[in-house]
Amino acid sequence: MRRGLFLCVISIVPCLAAGAILAQDAPRLRGPQPFTKETPAPPMQRQVTDDVRVGRNYPDQPPVIPHSIEGYAVDLNGNKCMSCHARKFTEQSQAPMISVTHYQDRAGNTLGGLAPRRYVCVSCHVPQTTAKPLVENVFTDMDAITEPERQPERRRR
Repeated sequence: MRRGLFLCVISIVPCLAAGAILAQDAPRLRGPQPFTKETPAPPMQRQVTDDVRVGRNYPDQPPVIPHSIEGYAVDLNGNKCMSCHARKFTEQSQAPMISVTHYQDRAGNTLGGLAPRRYVCVSCHVPQTTAKPLVENVFTDMDAITEPERQPERRRR
C-alpha cells in the first residue's frame, strides 16, 4: 500500500512542477484575476460591416461574414441568412450564393433543400470584429512560402 502511494506521489510531482512552469510562460488569456473570481464580461466588439470579401487562408476554409448579423434569426421557423444567400435571392441581393455542398447530405446525395447539418450558418461562418487579437497571428500561407513573388498584397484582419 505504501509503495503504491509512494509511486503515485513521485510520478505526479514532476507533472505538477512542469505544469507550473508552463503556466508561467503561457500567454495570459484570462487576465490578472484568478479564475475563481467572477469578473464582468468585456464589452462586445464592433462587427466589421464593410461588405468586403476577405481572402481565405487555406482550401475549403468557410468564408467569413463581411457584414453585421446582429438580430439575425436562425431557428426552426427560418434562417435570415437565406433571405439573401439562397439561389433564388442572389440576383436581387447581389450576395454570393451558398455552395452546392450545403444541399448535400453526409453521403453526398443532393437534397431538395438546405441540408440540416448546414442550417446553422454560424457553425462555420463567423463575423469579424475590431477586437485586438489576444495572441499574435504568425500564420503564413503555404503559397506565400513557396511563391512569394506571385502573392498580391492581401487585406489582413
